[in-house]
Amino acid sequence: MTKRYNLEDWLPITKKEVEKRGWEELDVILFSGDAYIDHPSFGAAVIGRLLEAEGLRVAIVPQPNWRDDLRDFKKLGKPRLFFGVSPGAMDSMINHYTANKRLRSDDAYTPDRRAGMRPDYPSIVYTNILKELYPDVPVVLGGIEASLRRLTHYDYWQDRLRPGILLDSKADMLIYGMGEQPIRELVSRMQNGEAFDTLRDIKQTAFLAPRKEIQSLQKEDDIVLFSHEECLKDKLKQAKNFKHIEEESNKQQANRILQAAQDHVIVVNPPFPPMTETEIDASFDLPYTRLPHPKYKGKDIPAFEMIKFSVNMHRGCFGGCAFCTISAHQGKFIASRSKKSILKEVEAITEMPDFKGYLSDLGGPSANMYAMKGKDTSICAKCKKPSCVFPRVCKNLNADHSALLDVFASVEKIHGIKKAFIGSGVRYDLLLHKYEDGKLKKAADQYTEELIEKHVSGRLKVAPEHTSDQVLGMMRKPSFKLFEEFTTIFNRVNAKKGLKQQLIPYFISSHPGCTEEDMASLAVLTKNLNFKLEQVQDFTPTPMTLATEMYYTGYNPYTLEKVFTAKTKEQKLGQRKYFFWYMPEYRKDITNSLRRMNRPDLLDKLFRKNNR
Repeated sequence: MTKRYNLEDWLPITKKEVEKRGWEELDVILFSGDAYIDHPSFGAAVIGRLLEAEGLRVAIVPQPNWRDDLRDFKKLGKPRLFFGVSPGAMDSMINHYTANKRLRSDDAYTPDRRAGMRPDYPSIVYTNILKELYPDVPVVLGGIEASLRRLTHYDYWQDRLRPGILLDSKADMLIYGMGEQPIRELVSRMQNGEAFDTLRDIKQTAFLAPRKEIQSLQKEDDIVLFSHEECLKDKLKQAKNFKHIEEESNKQQANRILQAAQDHVIVVNPPFPPMTETEIDASFDLPYTRLPHPKYKGKDIPAFEMIKFSVNMHRGCFGGCAFCTISAHQGKFIASRSKKSILKEVEAITEMPDFKGYLSDLGGPSANMYAMKGKDTSICAKCKKPSCVFPRVCKNLNADHSALLDVFASVEKIHGIKKAFIGSGVRYDLLLHKYEDGKLKKAADQYTEELIEKHVSGRLKVAPEHTSDQVLGMMRKPSFKLFEEFTTIFNRVNAKKGLKQQLIPYFISSHPGCTEEDMASLAVLTKNLNFKLEQVQDFTPTPMTLATEMYYTGYNPYTLEKVFTAKTKEQKLGQRKYFFWYMPEYRKDITNSLRRMNRPDLLDKLFRKNNR
């Protein structure tokens, strides 16, 4: 039976909706670059619902118009506590531009895909406007755009180093990572009468102080980075900074970070511990409608369509992939929901309009990391490694897939569920690892078989990313041999069960450390496995990833060795063409390139069948 909703079931977004609730004043007003979708996958909804649960009067202004007379920024007036600003669930620059810096023609987080509904860097634009209109009201930045730009970072779209985003935005506080814990403490302390500008010790926040105060601010265990100005002059110093930033992001007991920039010092407090099961359940169990606000009725919002019948079972990822921002934002330690909370959400989905019985995803940042953690948590408390699976699976990792299997079995029993697919990425290195514990091996084998037999919607997407072990090492990804092994198992299970499913691998070109010759070898190896690649992309540098630091600085921050990266348009196209070796229009160019590289062996392997 489909649940019926009233307008009041959503957080208010207009003056009329605020007045309808009888509110004369709001406590917090949130500005978001996304359309308002009342769902736990969208940050504005999560923070809004959390503040509501704390007893606050909160409203959301989705996709405000920053080009006109700024009426969207004025319509709800001044909040009692603060403004919150987030660019949306996706970094605005990746949302706006391709890897070749071409402007995209649509926006998946906007009704009917309409482009141009948010500016570049909304965190900066929205906050500048709010500080101009209401200079005495604090502004708190949150979301992935601010999180990844909290310190000096390379901006690919402007091709330059930029200082921490607090400086350009003029915001009063930045919350990085998943914001429930810091925002709750912030509100609690403000409600208890503490002044906003005295709240400098809240974990997982960053703030600005005068540069002249850096000596008095500094504590014994603080990590003081090279200043922004030093990094502008010396790329090696930027590389050295990154190692500290990543290590502190991946520690349970991290240190505070200080970095001078312009006339200020940016102070980044250490993160909160990973959320407990009770804490993460409380966030996901808030009274979301799981639907877009009624103002969007009849309009298509692709980002919502993609996740509306999906369930996120956990947060965090311990993969540590060099090009990925997940661990930088969510952390490497897994925070898992209880089975009860997951099943409650699945049951809510069965009551949604248009639900036909098929869950599109029962997963997480990585599908098969649910409920995984260290066997001896005291070892994890001291660890600062960015990955628990690279270069090999950690012996202290309890990579037990039993809890996942238990959830799958329970979901299958819920009335109205026909199939639960897994759309999230699967870590096949966790499935194929040679576990010494027989229980872990048995559960991994069972998960692998059930995954292929029951949870694939015709096509299973996995991410080997490359075929060269040298490039994969730069990516912090496992050997391609594991993908070949997984392909064999996938084909065997399909044959055994009489299925005709496809394996769809993801690959990246122009990643730091990758050469044109590596791409030619990739073409040969994937051809031998009968793949004609579809899911491919050029490497796009995004702030606060290891790969981006290698791209910009030319150094590996951990070894300080120099790293080659394709940067020019010609170099990038020279690598990308090998994805499409089977297309006639690329054959001549590839042939000439392989002859230039003196690799007749690869040329023969790639085209010999075509020559006969």
